[in-house]
Amino acid sequence: MFDLRSAVRAAAGAAAASSLGDLPEWNLADLYPAIDSPQVAHDLTRALEESKAFEEQVKGTLAGALDGGKGGAALAAIVARYEELEELLGRLYSFAGLVYAGDTTDPKRAKFYGDVQEKLTTASAYLLFFSLELNDLDEAALEAGFADPALAYYRPWLEDVRREKPYQLEPRIEQLFHEKSVTGRGAWNRLFDETIAALVVPIGDEKLSLEQALNRLQDASVEVRKAAAEALAVTFKDNLRVFTLVMNVLAKDKEIADRWRGFEDVADSRHLANRVEREVVEALVTSVRESFPRLSHRYYALKARWLGKDHLDHWDRNAPLPDADDRVVPWPAARQTVLDAYNAFSPEMASIADRFFENNWIDAPARPGKSPGAFAHPTVPSAHPYVLLNYQGRVRDVMTLAHELGHGVHQVLAAPNGALMAPTPLTLAETASVFGEMLTFQSLLEKTRTPTERKVMLASKVEDMLNTVVRQIAFYTFERKVHLERRSGELTADRISELWLEVQSESLGPAIRLNPGYETFWCYISHFIHAPFYVYAYAFGDCLVNSLYAVYRQADAGFQEKYFALLKAGGTKHHAELLAPFGLDARDPTFWSKGLGVIEALIDELEALA
Repeated sequence: MFDLRSAVRAAAGAAAASSLGDLPEWNLADLYPAIDSPQVAHDLTRALEESKAFEEQVKGTLAGALDGGKGGAALAAIVARYEELEELLGRLYSFAGLVYAGDTTDPKRAKFYGDVQEKLTTASAYLLFFSLELNDLDEAALEAGFADPALAYYRPWLEDVRREKPYQLEPRIEQLFHEKSVTGRGAWNRLFDETIAALVVPIGDEKLSLEQALNRLQDASVEVRKAAAEALAVTFKDNLRVFTLVMNVLAKDKEIADRWRGFEDVADSRHLANRVEREVVEALVTSVRESFPRLSHRYYALKARWLGKDHLDHWDRNAPLPDADDRVVPWPAARQTVLDAYNAFSPEMASIADRFFENNWIDAPARPGKSPGAFAHPTVPSAHPYVLLNYQGRVRDVMTLAHELGHGVHQVLAAPNGALMAPTPLTLAETASVFGEMLTFQSLLEKTRTPTERKVMLASKVEDMLNTVVRQIAFYTFERKVHLERRSGELTADRISELWLEVQSESLGPAIRLNPGYETFWCYISHFIHAPFYVYAYAFGDCLVNSLYAVYRQADAGFQEKYFALLKAGGTKHHAELLAPFGLDARDPTFWSKGLGVIEALIDELEALA
């Protein structure tokens, strides 16, 4: 079995930049050869022509197709044709988005992304009628149509579409909302992305990207961390006007859409998209907030003592422990560590993950202009997912690799469901990623040889879990406060910052000192801009996986098969149906306390080790 720590020691003394090894950059040719490829131009034209033809030939015919004596077969054929169009549009949009993510500051890429977005918005406008007309179908006639296997195959998707019916608007209004999205929400998202990617954070004589500066907050030196935090605060403050305007505009944009559609709560549209009940999310949020004293407050007080302090400054929150091994993890070591952990659970899982390395489906280097953070993009079922990282050689970067490859494996396994049913609701989309992290963590934990090594590894995992559960629920609480107050008028930068400090103080506890400058750190959280209220899905996934992993450790040999069935289901089943084989139910009030109890038990062990 590969030993990460030995590999890290072998790399000791080498400069961080050179010791990472050859970092892969993705090859997007499986989508299109290049942005100026004739194939891109051809498919953009085809997307427009076929979408227009679909509307001309199909609009007004769905009820007749269902009642035309062919059972559900005729309607199923139309849905299959629509799915082919979604595949085509999805391939183009995925390619443009990934090209743009590689360098959002490149004018040529930005123009390409903007042009493709506009053309696809025009093409997809011709398809808007389809879901509206599907929802006008007679319930009894549709139910009878499901007797045909061809239509029954699409039943999960059709039922999901029909859940949107109470919130639909008149077709012309839907078309207006859709077409104006390019110059509305889409434009503000792009402004945010390009502003973030262009940020330069000066620290001493260095000029760092946002990702590089944020990485300094995990440095072993308190002076380095403090300098990075203060430089970030200055940079955010210099751009606060833009970020405040973007936040206000998008919150108002959402309020308008929610009001017209009839959503009662600011997060109801997200719950609908996630196929999760509001009361389930509220139970999660309540459980996590009630756990703050037992989890984050207790852990950060413990960490302060380890660092020899009465309090932690906000730049110390993710500081390594005094005994932490801060040497660089080379890319080959990271790859082997994750694949070994996956293989111990399932050779098939490791084999799928290995394709990402072998086929250049990963873009790993941190580059100026590149999108910060990390993600796994599923693209379309006829292709494969791609993973973006900003790998800088820390153990946390190894865990991020494990996380994103979990997404990738999930997306590969769900792809056979097709373009309409492969996508997984966010509440379950984090299952495989967090499970992949847990497998990797447990693999590394088993290799620790001393109580000190075990303490450092446990502390690292606890911090990751606090960032995933406590921090994300604090983010969700912050978003709710912003969106609710925005209903009464624009929020000043100072007011948004006040709300940020309120929720951060509540979640982090008295052991963390929030110094001047930290009030602006809400600026760079992209989820607030791209996907309002997305963040609770992380906490949902972490608590779910904590419970799921406990079942795995106690289960018989059939767990892997049930787990793969969950991943392969994609978006075809509700979370209750998918969790039932494991004896889990997110609607049970005790479900969340079980997941949070796993984190609490790790902190108990840390206190005992201390």
